[in-house]
Amino acid sequence: MTETAFQPLTLRNGVTWENRITLAPLTNRQSHEDGVLSDDEIRWLEARGEGGFSMVMTAAAYVQRDGQSFEGQLGAATDLHDAGLAELAARLKASGTQSALQLQHGGNRSRPELSGLPMISAVEGRGARDMSGAEVEALRDTFIASALRAQKAGFDGVEVHGAHGYLLTQFLSDQNTRSDIWGGSYDNRTRLVREIVSGIRKACGADFTLGLRLSPERYGIALEEAQRFATEMMTGGDLEYLDVSLWDYAKAPEDTGTGRLLDAFMDLPRGTCALGVAGKIYAAADVRACLSAGADFVLIGRGGILHADFPQAMAADAGFRARDLPVTAEYLRSQALGERFVSYMATVWPGFVEG
Repeated sequence: MTETAFQPLTLRNGVTWENRITLAPLTNRQSHEDGVLSDDEIRWLEARGEGGFSMVMTAAAYVQRDGQSFEGQLGAATDLHDAGLAELAARLKASGTQSALQLQHGGNRSRPELSGLPMISAVEGRGARDMSGAEVEALRDTFIASALRAQKAGFDGVEVHGAHGYLLTQFLSDQNTRSDIWGGSYDNRTRLVREIVSGIRKACGADFTLGLRLSPERYGIALEEAQRFATEMMTGGDLEYLDVSLWDYAKAPEDTGTGRLLDAFMDLPRGTCALGVAGKIYAAADVRACLSAGADFVLIGRGGILHADFPQAMAADAGFRARDLPVTAEYLRSQALGERFVSYMATVWPGFVEG
């Protein structure tokens, strides 16, 4: 019998992923200053398609320039970005993988010194001003327009980034005390994400693969509320998959300190939506543990940086485990990381790169 990790996964729209191992959206800082994809960033992602990941997702792509959150971030905001997106989509398709563009806005975690524009957020704070209702509606429409841009470029789907404290999380947070329809109550705080997801589905059609990333805790998100929202989104009929970013699949929930955070999501009603998990999945044994717990697929982060062929390596060796750290810069180059990505791993992630 084929190991579960290498059984195909057919999504609700009929699209089939060849296995249950996908590439997580990973910041790499390799795009140009204007958000245009670089050859290095295209090649890094293409190599993961060649290495057997059944779905390859980009790093977060800003949908508005004022949402740029880090140096070298790719954009999906204007016609300037179209040619690079189309080239990436074509090369991922040729590699045999499914492709996804992750859509994001940084909100009060944006970088005005990079964009030249002031920060905006759900509410005033951390140097950001609160958005008007009209601006919230415009942002919603921008997410939808960026999804259409991705579809036109040839991507198989998009993922809406509603996690990690970026703008959509700022709306979901219990710190969103707006007095209009976009804040305060649970229904109001979740409204923007719900309208973005339903708007993308309507605009892009039933065949387009649509995912959503959520944080299960932190950033003003209570676990019980995260479970409620995850259930509503999975059973709502618009998503092909939900991507829950767990930090560490084996960790306990921070509000209880007992059990596993992973298990808090495994028994939730899913409808026809697939459920994926990410968080310190470094080895074949970790992949099996997540799938055995009930996840439909996993998203590989650090292991995908260290091994362009993580799925193929796991298929060849049931005991496969990603390399221990640190590794050399030359080794990372051998795994199709460009110089800016290597520098990012060396300077921002202590202990990752030797020297």
